[in-house]
Amino acid sequence: MMKEIYAASIIFAAGYGSRMKGFSGNKILLPLIPGSNPFEGEYPIIFEIVRNLPKGPKVLVIHHKKEEVIKVTHDLGVFYCDQPIPNGTGGALITAQEFLEHTDQEYCIITMGDIPFVMETTYHTLIHHLKDQDFIVLGFTPKDKAQYGIVEIENEAVQRITEWKYWKEYPMGMQRRFEVFNSGIYAARRSVLLTYIKELKKKPHQVEKERDGRMMVVDEYFITDLVELMSNDGRKVGFSLVEEENEVMGIDTLEDLVLAQAIFANRNEEIKRF
Repeated sequence: MMKEIYAASIIFAAGYGSRMKGFSGNKILLPLIPGSNPFEGEYPIIFEIVRNLPKGPKVLVIHHKKEEVIKVTHDLGVFYCDQPIPNGTGGALITAQEFLEHTDQEYCIITMGDIPFVMETTYHTLIHHLKDQDFIVLGFTPKDKAQYGIVEIENEAVQRITEWKYWKEYPMGMQRRFEVFNSGIYAARRSVLLTYIKELKKKPHQVEKERDGRMMVVDEYFITDLVELMSNDGRKVGFSLVEEENEVMGIDTLEDLVLAQAIFANRNEEIKRF
């Protein structure tokens, strides 16, 4: 019998999902089984994410439509952290600091609330890597590299994650060498993560965002900064790869949602046949 894997899990679920046109709710509540239209149906995305995460305490970082999120997920046995201002993935992690301080699990998964198809075995592999690493990036190889962050690797160690708007300016020869891209999912040792959350707080980025119908400059924090902070200090930062790009697909647009619903239906049909 395979030994059960335990870890604390943080699920980012605070965002507005502004690219999902025609839908004003929280994306984690979108259905994987559609009804009369793709936005209405059964089995919310978050149910599939929680089902596949390792055993152990789980927290949802929430903001947008938080009352609705709590109502739908209250039977899942999760905790909640309210991100008062949507200020990036790093800001979401900072919001979860108190949860990390009080959990007794040393291994931690950080995942996104709109990426439903990461398999249980993939999360277990990430945890396994933490036996001799401090932080693990889940990577993939996309058919279309545009707009994904690259995982820059030297001697099998991750040095940094560089966003598309920066690496697109690299010489073409260098760009061709990039093979591992960032899924936005990570595993970390809790003790190390808590140390570097303190460092992350010192590194806000000024980003132009629309707020209440007007553009303004706001401070945001990027979780990807953790990689370079740790690497520069000699921490062991590694990566793990998924075989299929669809496993780490994010549901950002209506087209993504329709595709995800088709994938979910096909998987269920395959399971029924066996």
